[in-house]
Amino acid sequence: PFSCRPSVTSTICLSVEDAMAFNPQARSSLTDVDEFAEWQAATKKPASLHLQGGEVFRGWSFGADKSVSGEVVFSTGMIGYPESLTDPSFAGQILVFTYPLIGNYGVPSLDEKDECGLPKHFEGERVYPVAVVVAEYSFSASHYLAQKTLGAWLADHGVPAIFGVDTRAITKRLRDEGSLLGALAVGTSAKVPAFIDPNQRNLVAEVSIKSPRVFEPQALMNGHSEPSAKPSAIKILAVDCGMKYNIIRFFVKELGVRVKVVPWDYDFSKEECDGLFLSNGPGDPSKCQATIDCLRCVMEQRPSLPIFGICLGNQLLALAAGAKTYKMKYGNRGMNQPCIDLRTGRCFITAQNHGFAVDEESLPEGWFPLYVNANDGSNEGIAHNEKPYHSVQFHPEACGGPVDTSFLFNEFLNLITSKQGRSLTTISYQHPRSVSKVLVLGSGGLTIGQAGEFDYSGSQAIKALREQSIQSVLINPNVATVQTSKGLADQIFFLPITPEFVTQVIEKVRPDGLFAAFGGQTALNCAVALHRDGTLEKYGVRVLGTPIDAIIATEDREIFKQRVESIGERVAESACANDLDEARQVAARIGYPVLVRAAFALGGLGSGFAANQEELDELCGRAFVNSPQVIVDECLRGWKELEYEVMRDAQDNSLVVCNMENLDPMGIHTGDSVVVAPSQTLTNWEFNKLRETAIKVIR
Repeated sequence: PFSCRPSVTSTICLSVEDAMAFNPQARSSLTDVDEFAEWQAATKKPASLHLQGGEVFRGWSFGADKSVSGEVVFSTGMIGYPESLTDPSFAGQILVFTYPLIGNYGVPSLDEKDECGLPKHFEGERVYPVAVVVAEYSFSASHYLAQKTLGAWLADHGVPAIFGVDTRAITKRLRDEGSLLGALAVGTSAKVPAFIDPNQRNLVAEVSIKSPRVFEPQALMNGHSEPSAKPSAIKILAVDCGMKYNIIRFFVKELGVRVKVVPWDYDFSKEECDGLFLSNGPGDPSKCQATIDCLRCVMEQRPSLPIFGICLGNQLLALAAGAKTYKMKYGNRGMNQPCIDLRTGRCFITAQNHGFAVDEESLPEGWFPLYVNANDGSNEGIAHNEKPYHSVQFHPEACGGPVDTSFLFNEFLNLITSKQGRSLTTISYQHPRSVSKVLVLGSGGLTIGQAGEFDYSGSQAIKALREQSIQSVLINPNVATVQTSKGLADQIFFLPITPEFVTQVIEKVRPDGLFAAFGGQTALNCAVALHRDGTLEKYGVRVLGTPIDAIIATEDREIFKQRVESIGERVAESACANDLDEARQVAARIGYPVLVRAAFALGGLGSGFAANQEELDELCGRAFVNSPQVIVDECLRGWKELEYEVMRDAQDNSLVVCNMENLDPMGIHTGDSVVVAPSQTLTNWEFNKLRETAIKVIR
């Protein structure tokens, strides 16, 4: 169950029930660890990372007692280390995690299986990187699913690991110089292994399955997995070049199709199937000549057979079509890569893990780029103009990472079922430009509900307007703010943020747009008042950012509750009350204790917990002084509290800027609670489940 509350900056707060992550019976004994003693013991086992250029980074070992060499790469993912470490695409590599603290939630059980009979929490049968590098390692595991610590798990798989090194310095070195060969030496007198380039080997042959395997769709009945009475008529042939398990799960569980997984060098040219899938995998795609030759044969002999590729599959499809690939400087590995869909201009946040890319300039006639990376401009997908062939460089199945592009599996299924050709049209992506002067309602007095974060965010908004050559006009009665610094805004009015004074400024400067989200509750209330009295419409002022209707919907708790429930999400039981008698009736129906909140109030002014009617009366007496309406909520005291900062633009692109985890459970006032950004104890599934909910709410 989730509890959602809005804030003035499109922040969505989600709470996970206490029975999950904070149930004492569910806690693993892995949390009862003397971390200092463990750290002291670990520091007696030195380790060192040696780069080919001569740099040495010294730390301590927390994995297997062995020395190895490989290609040093970095991943920017903040979560999902069990999934990343079991991704076959990392084979032969020394993986550097840029996130500074790894191991917080331990490692779940390898024995737990999903509906496909695959390990439920992992993406491969083993750990694939040859070594792991982290800045700080958590010796205790805080999660109800944890069965082992990360260090113990790596040791079981014979994978060495080092902590206590400057991963930021390593990452900057790799970004400047490109991916480098490296070696990890473990032990006081350990010999540094010779540098070996894994890309010179056929890594795909090392990680691909050795014989075909079939996965049938299943129906869940009465909580048990049973074979479906009517097997799917659609058959997918998947070429395993190092395929992640979640790809199989998407095909079988989400789409309900039959999947036959075959080795990378399997002759599938004559195989009966309705669609051909090319998986992800490690290393240089040119090493997979057997796959490329067979694929080219299929494209020549069966031109109407739909083909879909992911990651390495994108490169293999390009090579089979006659294009070229190249090794990237340092590759894209992580869960936060922005990709532009060239059919619509939409931007998606994607999970990626690759060191090679398609040279789209070499695409032959009839082939077009489908996606482009918004960071480095590299190719992120290709498609044929008429034939049912398309592929992407990123991972729509993610795991770890967001599944915002999982619709690509449905597009592949639609190509199979439609039995029709298509005509592909792409567009040039450009940022819209529609305003020339914007009025910014400033932060005002720094009090609870409109504190320093609004001064900071508002100043950043003004800077962004200047970068876009848009004139900024600021209203802020507080001279002691960053927003009012000389040279920041083009015009400043030191006036109260009230409908009367703001209307006078609008009459004088005639802005095209208005920012209401950077001034706290006072600015929001003012913008709503100007909208309702017709001032904004009269002068043609458009509210930018969060639409005015959305502001009203999130500030009115009853409307907000209805909106959230309309998209299939759940909220804590609550109701609005306009007087004391109505509040008493609501509290009696919900049951004590209850949370009493004042609507349209600064920082929860007049809010609190009521254990009985006497306390309710006292809280309502204070709340009705500050607000015409009171909300009585089900008490969620003790639940785990998390916040997601979400942004959405006019193109419906939604971006999670960050998420935060409260160290205190719900019931502690925000101003008194310690918050850590990003969250520390969420698994990949939990993080992205809450992320999906936050994005649904903001949309």
